[in-house]
Amino acid sequence: MSQSTYTPAQLEKRNKSKWTLVQAILAPIQFLAFIISFALVVRYLVTGQGYMIATVSVLIKISLLWLITITGMIWEKEIFGQWFLAPQFFWEDVGNAVAMVLHNIYFLARWLGWSHETIMMLMLVAYIAYLFNCTQFIMKGLQARKQRQLTGQPLAQID
Repeated sequence: MSQSTYTPAQLEKRNKSKWTLVQAILAPIQFLAFIISFALVVRYLVTGQGYMIATVSVLIKISLLWLITITGMIWEKEIFGQWFLAPQFFWEDVGNAVAMVLHNIYFLARWLGWSHETIMMLMLVAYIAYLFNCTQFIMKGLQARKQRQLTGQPLAQID
């Protein structure tokens, strides 16, 4: 893949898109939910206390992941012309799909009657996948910032 994430036209679309701002707002909210939920899940696994609050935090985190994924697909369609797996974000989308599957196995695990401990261990695995994917998106944002600086384009509201 080339060093540039965006063509000049795509970069202009990105900078003008309301979905860029939506993603910029949702990303830190989801990350905060991740930190809180991670702490609550670990607390439950270590102490055996707080299963209900850990469960609520997991449901909030899964909801936010769905929200940022759906709005991200709208953004990707607007900027790159396809809903998912645009070449410029292929590996980020693959990582997101893995994180989505792992997060949503939670519902299957509950339905199958897995133990509380096993479900919370599953969530730790899902959170590791999320963290890996989050890192990919941060790197992509830094790359876009560098591209804008090199091309002399003004900085958008976010990266």
